[in-house]
Amino acid sequence: MRAIICEEPGRLAAIERDRPERPAGWVSVDIRHVGVCGTDFHIFAGKHPYLAYPRVMGHELSGTVAEPSEDGRFAAGDAVIVNPYLACGSCIACRKGKPNCCVAIKVLGVHTDGGMCERIVVPAQNLYPAEGLSLRDAAMVEFLAIGAHAVRRSEAKPGDRALVVGAGPIGLGTALFARLAGAEVTMMDTSEERLDKAAGTFGFADPIRAGADAIEAARRATGGDFYDLVFDATGNARAMEGGIGFVAHGGSLVFVSIVKDRIGFDDPELHKREMKIVGSRNALKADFETVVAAMKAGAVPVDAINTHRAALDDLPEAMPAWLADGRGLIKAVLTV
Repeated sequence: MRAIICEEPGRLAAIERDRPERPAGWVSVDIRHVGVCGTDFHIFAGKHPYLAYPRVMGHELSGTVAEPSEDGRFAAGDAVIVNPYLACGSCIACRKGKPNCCVAIKVLGVHTDGGMCERIVVPAQNLYPAEGLSLRDAAMVEFLAIGAHAVRRSEAKPGDRALVVGAGPIGLGTALFARLAGAEVTMMDTSEERLDKAAGTFGFADPIRAGADAIEAARRATGGDFYDLVFDATGNARAMEGGIGFVAHGGSLVFVSIVKDRIGFDDPELHKREMKIVGSRNALKADFETVVAAMKAGAVPVDAINTHRAALDDLPEAMPAWLADGRGLIKAVLTV
């Protein structure tokens, strides 16, 4: 079968490899679409801290079942969404119903080869029906589930003021689901282009430009109260450290993004607010279901999100071009 492999930073190659064997309890899936994630760009650029090359990337996946599953849940040809988080099932996190932060988690396309190929095999429990969605839209469920999970972790409620810092794909997804939860959402970023897109295309009016004047702008926008919920989706240590300054007393700061760096904060600023700092990692089945339901209801502007397209075979040329000129890029989706 065909696959695209990242042989080393900056070099992608089309290869032929054997189709994977299917272990007991697993399902063979013919991949139809692959969303290109920021993680994939980091892998290609050599900036991912936990990856060994060579690697077949790709963890935002949709496909069709190649042969009936042993448990009878899926028939050949069924359209499915792939949950790419392979959990051990026995660690403390898994026992608590949190396989998204399994102690021994393996994420497709990161810790093990992913879906930029014609066929993969995954445990049956990692497949969800895509009935009612196009397979293109099904490939965008996973990245949106990251934001839906962060919003659920925040315990957002109607009337909350929320600030989403970082207007990239994960930040936009977080903002969309915070708004669906009833929050009044403001976005903040360093990029005027991204903020214009967030306002003009997605309806997040009156965004804040990150910088020296951002705290004062937030103060004015909230009448001095600041934000009940602050979501950081920047992947930037300095931004994460500065997030506390935007949190209202009694509010929460949710780290959606992750950095390898150590981050710190002033303890008096944390304590005087009696605020929460919440980590959010990956997503759970319930979050995938939240996204699917929202998509079916027409509450997710999928066409505006999918800004770029390419065939799998064209990725070795397309990815460097997208990385060199990211203007207008929100989500690229590959067709296999």
